[in-house]
Amino acid sequence: MKAVLLAAGEGKRLRPVTARVPKPLLPAGDKTIIGYICDYLRRNGVDEIGIVVHCHENKFREMFAKDADVKLIHQDTPRGTGDALRCARNFCNEEFLCLNGDIVFDEGFLKEVLEEGKKNGNAVMGCVQVENPQEYGVVEQANGKLIKIHEKAKGAGNWINAGIYYFTPAIFDALEKIHISPRGEYELTEAINMLVENRGVLCRNFSGFWLDVGRPWDLLKANAFMLSKIQRRIEGEVEEYAVVKGNVVIEPGTVVRSGTYIIGPAYIGSACEIGPNSFIRPSTCIGNKCHVGNASEIKNSILMEDARAPHFNYVGDSIICSGVNLGAGTKIANLRIDGKDVKSFVQGERVNTQLRKFGAIIGENTKIGINCSINPGTVISEDCMIGAGKVLEAQYYAPGTIIM
Repeated sequence: MKAVLLAAGEGKRLRPVTARVPKPLLPAGDKTIIGYICDYLRRNGVDEIGIVVHCHENKFREMFAKDADVKLIHQDTPRGTGDALRCARNFCNEEFLCLNGDIVFDEGFLKEVLEEGKKNGNAVMGCVQVENPQEYGVVEQANGKLIKIHEKAKGAGNWINAGIYYFTPAIFDALEKIHISPRGEYELTEAINMLVENRGVLCRNFSGFWLDVGRPWDLLKANAFMLSKIQRRIEGEVEEYAVVKGNVVIEPGTVVRSGTYIIGPAYIGSACEIGPNSFIRPSTCIGNKCHVGNASEIKNSILMEDARAPHFNYVGDSIICSGVNLGAGTKIANLRIDGKDVKSFVQGERVNTQLRKFGAIIGENTKIGINCSINPGTVISEDCMIGAGKVLEAQYYAPGTIIM
């Protein structure tokens, strides 16, 4: 059986995290988002995976270079999900699974959609309930059948299109008939609505974990969920008087030095130096070649490859991108002094995260001097330089900002 993953989008709302990394390749737990999806598919009988790509295509090629069961399908210009799936027409000549490449969910959801499709031989769309249905395609359904998908509609219920489908080749005939939407895109949902009229589409409602990783703090939720599934595996070196408690993965080539205390679930990649005297708290993901040094504390955060918190640092509820260096004594606050929800920034616009605890987002290759204080909700873009002793208010700092 084949599957198609739609992974050509830019992920603009996640910047600066996606400035140089496509959203599906962001880490969540011990793998990337799309890495988990591929594992789910393989475990459920899929032997060929087509991934529709455009932005940062070279990153996908690097990741899947050794995967013989993965074929990358190029989309010339990102023109919506309908156009993306249309690019895969020559790849699929029978019933297949189709998924958005940037969602995090429980594997049981995929199994239910697949079983429903095989049993009925008809198109199936996975559906979930959310509190903000107006941001998605709202699903109108009755007796297990789709009536219509309403794009970003208010007052039409809170069941939404989850981006997990079982299709027959009939979807490609529908895709040839769709038109440019008001958003300037070819929408897959329009083709699905056409199938309703011609052949019918089944709905499979799911009540387990599902998350559309649309904003940076969503990535932290995804990371915590995937880490909750890991099993303890220690392959790196753990020195005497270091403590590792619970489900923690430490990859080969990493050294955990004396006095360090790690509480799972947590993941630490290869070739890292942790400690001495570091504190790694639950739901922390540390990528390859990172350094968390003396008296540094990391909690519910993601440190991407070659990120460094080497001396007397606190990082809480934050995302630190590749190549970032925190100067000695620099701290990231993750709680407002008044205890109210933290406000942060999406595409430069200030929004409510609806989180009481949220730290900062720091983009790739940014360097921050010693003894800086970073307030909750701060977004620092890639390639910035922040001098010693600065207090960064909860603002958006554009790429290449220099504050000395």
